[in-house]
Amino acid sequence: MDNHTTTTTTLQTKQHFEILDGLRGVAALAVVTFHFMEWVYTDPSKNFIGHGFLAVDFFFCLSGFVIGYAYDDRIAKMGILMFLRSRIIRLHPLVIAGSILGLLAFLFDPFGGHPELYSTGKIILTFICSILLIPLPIIEDRGFNLFSFNAPAWSLFWEYIANVVYAFILYKMGRTYLLLLTILSAFAICLVAYRSGNLLGGWSGPTFWDGCVRLSYSFLVGLLIYRSNWIIKNKLGFIGLFVLLLIAFLIPFSKWNWISEPLIVLFYFPLLIALGAGTTLATAFKKICVFSGQISYPLYMTHYAALWMFGNYYISHKPETIQLSFIVVMGLIVLVGAAYLVMIAYDIPFRKYLTDNRNKKVVE
Repeated sequence: MDNHTTTTTTLQTKQHFEILDGLRGVAALAVVTFHFMEWVYTDPSKNFIGHGFLAVDFFFCLSGFVIGYAYDDRIAKMGILMFLRSRIIRLHPLVIAGSILGLLAFLFDPFGGHPELYSTGKIILTFICSILLIPLPIIEDRGFNLFSFNAPAWSLFWEYIANVVYAFILYKMGRTYLLLLTILSAFAICLVAYRSGNLLGGWSGPTFWDGCVRLSYSFLVGLLIYRSNWIIKNKLGFIGLFVLLLIAFLIPFSKWNWISEPLIVLFYFPLLIALGAGTTLATAFKKICVFSGQISYPLYMTHYAALWMFGNYYISHKPETIQLSFIVVMGLIVLVGAAYLVMIAYDIPFRKYLTDNRNKKVVE
């Protein structure tokens, strides 16, 4: 009971970085837009948001900062098991929701797809692996994604790994060793970018370990920013940082990606986290930032089912530019609305039920 009381008190007295929440929502919208545009522009250099996929690296960096901020001073009291249980409660309900939506889109896509080519056993196994976050790139119709029924779950797989490593190793690690590990990971990022020409990997079997490298550097540097108190006081506010973050996603995709992308991931995103933690939020933007932060994870984990249907529609119907623009804009609005409904009707109540259940056991 004492542990639970301490945990609750700590959470209530901690400052909340609402601008960072707002930026997380901006990054989620960027990656969804990027996924739409991936279907339209098979040549990435023509994609106006050609670096939207780097939103994932921003998420990883933010995650390292937030995990350190939220748990460094209390994980020893709450215990590893309670920490891991808390993270599962926070993350896993939407892993399940995304898998279910992905399965339904696979089976009932009105614009294409070939579920009949796969045995019931293979579909069931893929679905179970998706729910349990076990990589299984075996469905050709889903581009041999690690998680065929919810492609973005590859980053959640690595997020879980990061949480486990944090619980057992990183939270006890001194700043010097953390810095050394971060520097080694930075070299790995440069190596991956040089070898592949970009940092787009991580989502498929052949690029599996690229995901590990992307997670490692960004999570570690986020943790390092928190522990080193690298917070830069500034007056940029939400709008200033919104523009700066957007620039990273709008930089053209080119033959120089192997240089530009590591620079963004190694220096630019950590700088934005440090600035975001050090600026003040104007009252006018508070509600936007809170909503943006709340919707970011549900949007990220539920949008891809619709993207497969959009892709099949685009390939079969080839809509004109005006019609396509309308579909994409409306698609973004509908996906945000759908994510909000999933959050309100399923994610929040389910997490509350699991949290209450956990707290009862702690009290007992």
